[in-house]
Amino acid sequence: MSTYECYDRVAASYDLSRRPVGTEVIAGLLTLTGRPLGEVSLLDAGCGSGLYAEALIGQVGRLAAIDFSEGMLARARAKLEPTGKASLLRASILDLPFADDSLDAVMFNQVLHHLEPGDDPDYGGHAKALGEARRVLRPGGVAVINICSHEQLRQGFWYYDLIPQALEATLARCVPVARLREILETVGLAFAERVVPLDAVMQGGAYFDPRGPLDAAWRAGDSIWALAPEDELGDAIARVQALDAGGSLESYLAERDARRPHCGQFTFLAATKA
Repeated sequence: MSTYECYDRVAASYDLSRRPVGTEVIAGLLTLTGRPLGEVSLLDAGCGSGLYAEALIGQVGRLAAIDFSEGMLARARAKLEPTGKASLLRASILDLPFADDSLDAVMFNQVLHHLEPGDDPDYGGHAKALGEARRVLRPGGVAVINICSHEQLRQGFWYYDLIPQALEATLARCVPVARLREILETVGLAFAERVVPLDAVMQGGAYFDPRGPLDAAWRAGDSIWALAPEDELGDAIARVQALDAGGSLESYLAERDARRPHCGQFTFLAATKA
């Protein structure tokens, strides 16, 4: 239910340049439930194409996955239904179709910012979704939230320098970490842990392709491109082409990417229900 990206449109090419980054972090945070990982009931809220669910389904006891995009859900079903271990539903993360106190864990992977229009200082979409997570979690259950901090958005992605307007629009939709912790407290979830994996990159090896921005399928793996105005997108493509023609594209990527190893691209937070 993104406010700005059409995931039915990009679903077919999404997996070409996207990886389930930090699944080992999530697995570690799920131990906060106090149950053996193999017994944990986990909801992937906003599962997209099912990358994270596919990576974790063999480790948890029971997995449910929801998404509002039929295109993404079809991709997830193709991955998960053959296992016989997952249930998939078309639903909104703002209205979870699960009973109160029924799940051990809920994970939100790079999805909460899609709820925001970009002009809500209270981050109402985040608060609503996290409140729903608290409702369906059993006492002792854990919510795992995978986001990009503002520092990571500014410093952790080499190609964001090409699309400054899209970056600013993304920053407006992504909650600052300090504000997220306040929201967690407001909805009744107690902050438990924060993990920042410094070596993880969203697109795996494809991230280091300096000509990636020229390919629409490559761009489909990062929704920031959907926020670039047409003229900005055109300018970005022209800039990459000019750098390539001048023989300096690889050095441009290396220079812009030099900051990423110090801040990472992803921040994982865990919060528990008393």
